[in-house]
Amino acid sequence: MELDTAQIQEILPHRYPMLLVDRVIDLEPGKSITGIKNVSRNEEVFQGHFPGNPIFPGVMQIEALAQTGAIAILSMPEFEGKTAYLASVPKARFHKPVQPGDQMELKVELERFRGPMGVGKGTAYVNGKRMTTAELTFAIGD
Repeated sequence: MELDTAQIQEILPHRYPMLLVDRVIDLEPGKSITGIKNVSRNEEVFQGHFPGNPIFPGVMQIEALAQTGAIAILSMPEFEGKTAYLASVPKARFHKPVQPGDQMELKVELERFRGPMGVGKGTAYVNGKRMTTAELTFAIGD
């Protein structure tokens, strides 16, 4: 299953400048998802992070992975219309910097659910190279 920006906005409450998933290219609700984030030099964050050496902040990479995972969760019939919150990031690692012009491929594998909580692992790639990895815990609420 693929989703465009309009379909993503039907699932997530995020809007510009905080919507960090441009497209979904593969989705298996409740199991796995692959999304795309096009990193543009025009994004406001690059005005201050860092002038002369623009780097897409790690926290925004984690948020992009979390939003991608949230789409996979909220696509499940039992969570339709709810909100998925990022509850914790027990582990994260930034392997290489993400820069303007990069296209991040965001992969999230959902591992388990217990009531309104879910756990997954996310990895961001650029040109097939692993940039960021993170364990993500989600809380699903109204």
